[in-house]
Amino acid sequence: MVSEVEIGMRVAIIGCGFVADYYLQSLPCYPVLELAAVVDRDAARLARFCGFHRIQPLARSLDEVLGDPRIELVLNLTNPDSHYVISRAALEAGKHVYSEKPLAMALSEARELCALAKARGLELASAPSGILSETAQSLWKALRERVVGEVRLVYAELDDGLVHRMPYRKWLSDSGTPWPYKDEFEVGCTLEHAGYYVTWLTAFFGPARGVTAFSSSIYPDKETEVPLERQSPDFSVACIHFASGVTARLTCSIVAPVDRRIRLFGDRGILEVADCWNYREPVRIRRMFNVRRKTIVTPWTRRYPLPEYRIAGKLPRGANRMQFARGPAEVAASILERRRSGLPADFCLHNTEIVLAIQNALEAHAAYPLTTSFEPLQPPSWAR
Repeated sequence: MVSEVEIGMRVAIIGCGFVADYYLQSLPCYPVLELAAVVDRDAARLARFCGFHRIQPLARSLDEVLGDPRIELVLNLTNPDSHYVISRAALEAGKHVYSEKPLAMALSEARELCALAKARGLELASAPSGILSETAQSLWKALRERVVGEVRLVYAELDDGLVHRMPYRKWLSDSGTPWPYKDEFEVGCTLEHAGYYVTWLTAFFGPARGVTAFSSSIYPDKETEVPLERQSPDFSVACIHFASGVTARLTCSIVAPVDRRIRLFGDRGILEVADCWNYREPVRIRRMFNVRRKTIVTPWTRRYPLPEYRIAGKLPRGANRMQFARGPAEVAASILERRRSGLPADFCLHNTEIVLAIQNALEAHAAYPLTTSFEPLQPPSWAR
């Protein structure tokens, strides 16, 4: 729910590219976040972004932001290759950091950031924040209540269609920034998308003990007029083995038709969600019953109730169904309320390791023993 604290935390946005508009859509709904500065290396893009959202940059450079003692939290919305450098600079300047995914492009860099944050007594978190959605919290509650019995197998899909055949050159953010297709193709769909379900799975089932993965670049050139400088998977599949005994199969692609389902198979039924990108997507229950020699799954479903998450005001029309500002709001609220964050650094590091294990399985099967862990999360009070 919205933080009970009466004061907000001064926040600076570093990078106002395509994803930054998603944060601005829901940021006004979270009074705990007080936007104090926006910085971008592209002056024209910065001016267009600030003009569209009717805000003032209030800072001329990253150094000015890092040197301002009034700014406490940095939102690192830069290109993924810059995440490590920007986050490290912010932490060294004594700022809390919320970074877009991934936390870093290499596990060693992600570890370094977490160690630095811990040494400085600072919060470090990374997107996605979908585990804080009403849908994820409802699903987690249904698991705790064992509404379909014991769940030991999960299928999760994150297919986004054949993106490089779509008119992506015409895609613009609200403020008019083109979709950065070259960066997106070079980073790959696994680093961009796998975290949406990995964060759910680790919150639900605890730390993973290993990943078996395969990834491939099925369309290497993507038919772009600018050659890609590196190949990244446009398809990946992984089996994640959890210490709690659960196994999850996760598929990511920008090749197969759009499918963002998750299904959790229990011994008395199935829990399913159609789209993790909608923070209020219904959680549905399918029951199983025996007919002669067969087990039948009901074609009809019933909904499991969603908990209430109050926000200040209404989201603007056409806003993304993911409330991107909810993650930074949770980090800020946890600092002000002096409690453990719902997106703690050890949790984010573990999820980063899982996603990188899948990403790095390009063109080869890999059994990857994980080396990080985290303290199990507790659901927020509004979802219990």
